[in-house]
Amino acid sequence: MTHVFDPEIQRAVLAHMNADHLDDNLLIVRAFGPDPDAASAVMTGFDGDGGDWSSASTEGVASPVRIAWPGGGIAERQEVRREVVALYDAACARLGVTPRPH
Repeated sequence: MTHVFDPEIQRAVLAHMNADHLDDNLLIVRAFGPDPDAASAVMTGFDGDGGDWSSASTEGVASPVRIAWPGGGIAERQEVRREVVALYDAACARLGVTPRPH
């Protein structure tokens, strides 16, 4: 069964991702979403199986993007960071971008 994180944890992670990591969100959705030319992206949610983003095209059309965690299912808050970092690293590799140090 998919782990559901407490609403406080979700709010904190989403606030952090959407305030401090908008460029990372965009790299992730460009690499793994349906639109490699997405103009913007925000993280909208997550659970034990993966993360959710909203990706906007250059025309402003929003699309949901669901991406499974690279390491498989998770159930602890600290695992969210590990999996988002893994997605970021994989996105950089896929797009030929040099990742910044973590």
